[in-house]
Amino acid sequence: MNFLHLEGQTLVIKGVTKVISSSETQTALQTGDTSLILTGNNIEVKKLNLDEGEVCLNGNFTTIKLNQPSLKKQPLLKRIFK
Repeated sequence: MNFLHLEGQTLVIKGVTKVISSSETQTALQTGDTSLILTGNNIEVKKLNLDEGEVCLNGNFTTIKLNQPSLKKQPLLKRIFK
């Protein structure tokens, strides 16, 4: 995700590669290796331009959750002796 700007009820996100799902209460977006889950009320997509990676949403947002991919832990000896 390159940019996230919330002003009033308008949220602009840049760096979006895919819209996973969108409803009035939840929107899920893919931003590279991470996913962004937005929850709230009356959420609607105002602008969608995946060529430029920009999404503009309007609504009453209550949570914004960023899910980063988990890195598998390697045993200590493998990390030391690569």
